[in-house]
Amino acid sequence: MIEVNRSKSQVGKSTALSVFVALFLAVTFHVEAQQPKKIPRIGYVSGTGDASNPGPNLETFRRGLRDLGYSEGQNILVEYRYAEGKSERYPSLVAELVQLELDAFVIISLPAIRAAKQATKTIPIVMVTTGDPVANGLVDSLARPGGNITGLTQLTRDLSGKRLELLKEVVAGISRVGILWVTPFTPADRQRGLKEYEAAARGLKVQIQSLEIRDANSDLDKALQAAAKGHANAFIAIRHPALNRQMKQIADLAIKYRIPSMFESSDYVESGGLVSYGANASEIFKRAAVYVDKILKGTKPADLPVEQPTKFEFVINLKTAKALNLTIPQSVLFRADKVIK
Repeated sequence: MIEVNRSKSQVGKSTALSVFVALFLAVTFHVEAQQPKKIPRIGYVSGTGDASNPGPNLETFRRGLRDLGYSEGQNILVEYRYAEGKSERYPSLVAELVQLELDAFVIISLPAIRAAKQATKTIPIVMVTTGDPVANGLVDSLARPGGNITGLTQLTRDLSGKRLELLKEVVAGISRVGILWVTPFTPADRQRGLKEYEAAARGLKVQIQSLEIRDANSDLDKALQAAAKGHANAFIAIRHPALNRQMKQIADLAIKYRIPSMFESSDYVESGGLVSYGANASEIFKRAAVYVDKILKGTKPADLPVEQPTKFEFVINLKTAKALNLTIPQSVLFRADKVIK
């Protein structure tokens, strides 16, 4: 009898232990099931715009995220930082975002990309840059970027000669062109900005007038007045965050001083500039969202080749041409990708 009772006791203990383990596992599974999944967080750094007016490129990027199934605040978090045309702010903005343990960066301006490259070797960086990322020391090569940086280049500097060619077709008899650019650039940046146009101008037998400005808020009028006094037949603006915030003012001053204008992106023409030639920004910023998606799903930046644009657009503003009393040849209008009437 004693042996039987002991066996029953052992069975009871074993049953109780099994029930306890089952309950423990059930509770643990329930708790784990209730734990919210980590929402990825990305940092978006722009040289222009602000929270109230972020600009069309950011909206295109957001739309690209939505098309891929992301909804801000629900399954993705985006931290926005704007330098507002002040490049000296980039290091502090980037450092602030690094502290948030981001899953990825999206960075638009070359100085900001350089600041991020110095600040982190681990957080993936999706760049949208106007220049050559290899020549600028951002990646090892386009096909194999290496490190934590990849993204897209707009090849803006490579199109300098083409802009001058188009400008000669738009404005008959052109012989002198002003180049509007903002300091401070590093010597290398200046070489790949103003110097690119100077090199192209020699082959086209066009003189270049440097229109250097230090403060876009106060120097634009003086710069374009200098272009008019220097008998410039037209001017080209080198894209810069400080100028991006003054697109309407530049267009208005160009009309005031009766100088045809060429820009490196179409948003300037939408704001009243005469013509532009460059990569299709909408396509590029949609692709930036695709890069973010791939990185969040586990692809390493080093395994994502840097993309170059395949679509370029020539945009003409006929309202501005009329204001300048300029007749654009019909053959040129036929070649435009978009004509604003």
